[in-house]
Amino acid sequence: MAELTDTQRQHISNGLQRYWSRLFETITGMSKTDIKAAVDTTDTWINDNQSSFNTSLPTAAQSNLTQAQKTLMFCSVAAYRVSKVFVQNLIGEVD
Repeated sequence: MAELTDTQRQHISNGLQRYWSRLFETITGMSKTDIKAAVDTTDTWINDNQSSFNTSLPTAAQSNLTQAQKTLMFCSVAAYRVSKVFVQNLIGEVD
């Protein structure tokens, strides 16, 4: 999957800023520009390391999952690291 466009990255940055502003735990020491730069870097890292991620998967997953399915799996694992509710909002019930 190709890197996101700058507009798509800005959408994520805006969404994260709105999400974090609703939390009791605030983000300090970061401006909107800092958050956008972190989104940009994250997207570039994902693009630069997708081959490494694919290689690390079991052979069956490498061969049978589409790139979109691999991306969803990666995102689901990362989302669960935030919280079970967070991943449930992404993919539905997990048990």
